[in-house]
Parts: sequence; structure tokens; C-alpha cells
Amino acid sequence: MGIVHRATLSPSKQEIVEAWLPSRPWAEDRTIAGKVAEYRFDDPDGEVGVETILWRADDGSVLQTPLTYRAAPLAGAESHLITTTAHSVLGERWVYDGCGDPVWARTLVAAILTGARQSPMFFEEDGHRIDIPPRMEVRGSGRGDGADVPEIARVDSVTDDGAVTTARVGTVDLAVARVVGTPLGEGPHLDGTVGASDERIVLAVLRRS
Repeated sequence: MGIVHRATLSPSKQEIVEAWLPSRPWAEDRTIAGKVAEYRFDDPDGEVGVETILWRADDGSVLQTPLTYRAAPLAGAESHLITTTAHSVLGERWVYDGCGDPVWARTLVAAILTGARQSPMFFEEDGHRIDIPPRMEVRGSGRGDGADVPEIARVDSVTDDGAVTTARVGTVDLAVARVVGTPLGEGPHLDGTVGASDERIVLAVLRRS
């Protein structure tokens, strides 16, 4: 379950991504016009925040940025560190490009292969749960029981090819559409709908290496 703290971040998530985009080849000089939606998956160990945010760019395209939030640096992932931010409840957080974080990879692979949906998000206030209506719905294409979900201890490589980023994790490749709507080919996948639209858009595809 995705508990959301009533907190401030300095810098904010949008500021973090805006400062990072110019270094990304798939951004192509785009700038953020506003947030579209987000989806989260739960870290089974409850340690790492896993969130993917969709942003409307100034040219009308929608950019997809998987992010992870950690309480300490991730060893060996220096090239995937975006920045640190001060969280008013949780303290200093290390923010990573999710494509380089094994916890992101593990949660995405599990969602794709088991047909899972995103984690519901909610606030806690005076001992009561207040659900946050989702701005998008995602689900995996699989229907497995999790027995075929591989163990993922590290991300072996991350490569960009046009508007697609591919993370290699053991015997699995995860192709992510950085510009939503970019064709990713066939295979087990994560797709989603945004807002009131019924159109399902493929966001990521899993390929066996």
C-alpha cells in the first residue's frame, strides 16, 4: 500500500526532473509543462519508494520518468543518481533514475508477469485512511502466480535508443517508453490508461535475454 506523507520536498519532484532532463538524450530539448499522472509499486522490503511520473512536455508529448527514493546511497549506482532532496518527514532522500535501480526492476518485472496493478495511494490523518483517487491505472499483462519472477539483485546495464531506455537485469530486458506512445514491440508488458480515457498505452515491455 502506498502511504503518501503530507510533506514538502526541496527541491520538488518537478524541479528535480526539470534539472535532469537536459542530460537525457530522449528529452530532445523538451521542457516540462506540467504533471499528468503517476503510479507506484511497493518495495516488498518497505525500504525504497518506487514511483513513475508522467509529465506533459512543452511540445505536447508525454514523458515517463521512473524514480526511486532511498534513505541512503545505492552502492554502484552513482551514474543513475539524479540528486538528493530534503523530505520534511523522512529526511534526506537519494533520488535515482528508476531504470538503474534493482528495486524498481524487481517491482516492474513482478507486476508484468503476475498481472498486478499499481499500489493504491492514501493519506493517514488522525488515525483514519484517506484514499487518493488514481489519475491513471496500470496493470501487467501476465497472469502468473509469481513463481516465474526472477530474482533481481542488480541492474547490469542501462542503454538509451531514441525514446526507449532498456535496462538489462540478468536474463531479462526491460524496455521503457520514455516518450509515451513510442512502439516497444511485442511481449509481456505493462500498460495503462490515463484519466477518463479507455485507450490502453504500453508503457514497458519485458523481453527474455
